[in-house]
Amino acid sequence: DVGEIYSRLLDHRPVIQGEIRYFVKEFEEKRGLRELRVLENLKKTIFETNEHVLPKCEQAMHANLNEAFKRLQAANDMIHRLQEREHEERKLQADKLMAREEKCIAHWEEFMKEQQNKQAEVDEEHRKAMERLKEQYSEMEKELAKYVSF
Repeated sequence: DVGEIYSRLLDHRPVIQGEIRYFVKEFEEKRGLRELRVLENLKKTIFETNEHVLPKCEQAMHANLNEAFKRLQAANDMIHRLQEREHEERKLQADKLMAREEKCIAHWEEFMKEQQNKQAEVDEEHRKAMERLKEQYSEMEKELAKYVSF
């Protein structure tokens, strides 16, 4: 009898299990209908998207992509022409710079030859002046030698 009293007073498993089964049954029925409606709405949306929206998007995409591709090709061609012009301009500038550099080198070489010629002239004049001075001093020494003997 103690076991029976215990099971009636303290053991609530059979009652709780019944309540749990009732709750799960109610929840699944209501949830199942709600999910079914959601799935039907999703099915309609997907069908509508596949039939109407997707073809329109594809048409718009192809039209816009073709136009964008043509514009990109035109821009690419323009950039290519600009690069060629810039390359030609750089080549021209480099050629001009080389010509100026060669002209400067030639001018420098000419200047250096002039300087060497002038140096040779100055050296020759100096040598002649030195000879004149030597002659002058030797004559002066001879003259002095005359006066020293007195």
